Amino acid sequence: MTSIYNLLYEKIDSWFKNLVLILPNLLIAIFVLLTGIWISKKIKNLADRFLNNYSERKILNNLIINFVHITFLSLVGFTVLTILNLDKAVTSILAGIGVLSLGLAFAFQDLATNLMSGIIISFRRPINVGDYIDVKDVSGVVSEVNLRDTVINTLQGKKIIMPNKILIESPVTNHTANQHQRMELQVGIDYDSPLEEVKQITIAALIDIRDRDMKRDIEFYYTEFGDSAIIFTAFLWLSKPDKATFLKAKSAAIVNIKSAFDTHKINIPFPIRTLYYKDTTPISITPK
Repeated sequence: MTSIYNLLYEKIDSWFKNLVLILPNLLIAIFVLLTGIWISKKIKNLADRFLNNYSERKILNNLIINFVHITFLSLVGFTVLTILNLDKAVTSILAGIGVLSLGLAFAFQDLATNLMSGIIISFRRPINVGDYIDVKDVSGVVSEVNLRDTVINTLQGKKIIMPNKILIESPVTNHTANQHQRMELQVGIDYDSPLEEVKQITIAALIDIRDRDMKRDIEFYYTEFGDSAIIFTAFLWLSKPDKATFLKAKSAAIVNIKSAFDTHKINIPFPIRTLYYKDTTPISITPK
């Protein structure tokens, strides 16, 4: 019994002596850790204000801010471990991070590709929040551009989250990049129609469309001798570059042109097809 008591006493005494020896380093480590966390928050806030004042690339700004914050906290963590004389632990952690990074690079190739694509989008800025785009089979308004994916709201009320690598690898049509949008409308008329009069009637039908850009003239061109009609194309610029405006303007244009043509007895002919029928009735021959 005495031997067990002595063993426990020696163990506790050893722990206490080690605690006394390490206590100054422990207090310093705690002070460095708390101070480092406080400084990292200050640095993050300063970087946030500085970058957002001088750059509108929010995705890239957030990436830089988070990178600086995590890097500083990592340095603080390694400093604390060094103060506690845990140098071997630091070496093991660094080696483990290297091996883990290599493994994650293979395991999350798609994730890494999307992150790099997000960085490229941040630099090149082919799309921005509020743009109306077509990519693959998706059409809609960009509501978020993140490092890994882009959120698109369609006119049908759907929310589509698209990986950024698709936006890099596929053709993207940005209808609002230049803040201008032109609508074109093709119509066919009878060959007997008075062409100059049709031109004037069409322009008059389109000139008062609400969503038209009044600063730009309507363009009108005859473009083709069709099978059953002469084809013309009318171009008009719209006041806002979005899909809803485009659809409303095109609907109004169709209604106005049809009404004007009905008033002036101008026909929009149906396609004409000439069909040839061959008599395939079997002939019965009776032998004599």
